[in-house]
Order: sequence, then structure tokens, then C-alpha cells
Amino acid sequence: MIGRLKGIVLEKKAPDLLLDVNGVGYELQAPMSTFYQLPASGQGVVLHTHLVVREDAHLLFGFYDEQERALFRALIRVSGVGPKVALAILSGVTADEFVRLVRHDDDTALTRIPGIGKKTAERLLLEMRDRLKDWQSPAASGDAAGAPQPASGGNAVSEDAETALIALGYKPAEAARMIVRTLKDNPGLERSEEIIRLALKGMV
Repeated sequence: MIGRLKGIVLEKKAPDLLLDVNGVGYELQAPMSTFYQLPASGQGVVLHTHLVVREDAHLLFGFYDEQERALFRALIRVSGVGPKVALAILSGVTADEFVRLVRHDDDTALTRIPGIGKKTAERLLLEMRDRLKDWQSPAASGDAAGAPQPASGGNAVSEDAETALIALGYKPAEAARMIVRTLKDNPGLERSEEIIRLALKGMV
């Protein structure tokens, strides 16, 4: 089991990430909550990982902190919730926001996340309630240290953001509408990560 990687960020195009660890390139997928904290390409980072072994592939998922990985592991134990849906959940809401939704039985907000229907939302509320009973919020940390660097080229940034939303499970037309609405409400955005964050925030 690969549980932790320390290396250099080579490429990042949400939700995919390429990490150079002593000359070996590891391909990972990460939720947007982790992407928001990644350093610029060429800089070092430590990620907590979870390996999913399937008959046709070995999938590696990376997380900025252990608590986020713990929630991912708890989510994929829920019937009907696989790694892709768990990744979408952690991209659509923060870990603490998800805990709040569970504690308030807010299945409506959960169904706005791609891949989660009414029955899955109800199952999440039922099965996660006890598992999150002792959830402790991690100490707040500043955003500056891990803030991604501004990207150039508005169209390319918008396209990257739209591609990421589609990869997270949103339909192309819906992803396009989310991007257009976000840019209209927040002119001047220069980072795809920021566009994605605000687009997802508007869905929950």
C-alpha cells in the first residue's frame, strides 16, 4: 500500500496530478480541496495517498491532509459510493461542510453533487452519521503557502475549469453553464482552481 508521497509537482490539471518522486512519475487523482492547496509546478509537496486496486487498473488518490483521506476512505465504504463519487463529494464541499450536511440531514444539498441521487444521499446520511460523530475540525491554516500561481490566458483557464468539472461528473452543458455563470458573477478570475471552487460553491 502506498500511503504517502513526497515529490515535485510536474503537472496538474484537475483532477489529475503528476508527481515526480525521485525520478519516478506517479499519476494521481485528487479532489479540488487538495488542488486549492497545491504549490506551483516545479515545487515540492507531501500528499497522503490511497491506492484502489481493480482488475483493470491501479488508481492512486492524493490528499493534502490525513483527515481528508480518512473521510475519503469512509465514503467509499458506503454502498453505491465509489472513488469517483467520493472525489466529487470532496471537490464539491469541504470535509467540514460535508460533516455539517450529514449532521443537519441535508440530503438536498448532497443530491446537487454529480453521481448522488436521492437514495444515495439518504444512505450517506444514514451510514456516515455515526462515523462522523467524533469528527474534529483540523486547525485552520493559511492559504498563502499553498496558493496556486496565477495562470495566463483566460480562454485556456476557462477550458481547464470546464474539463475538470466534466471529469468530476458534471455533464458538459451543465459544466459550461457553471463556468459562464461564475465568470459573469466574478469577473477577473485568473486561476482555473478559483473558477472551479466558486462554480462548485454555487451548486451546494
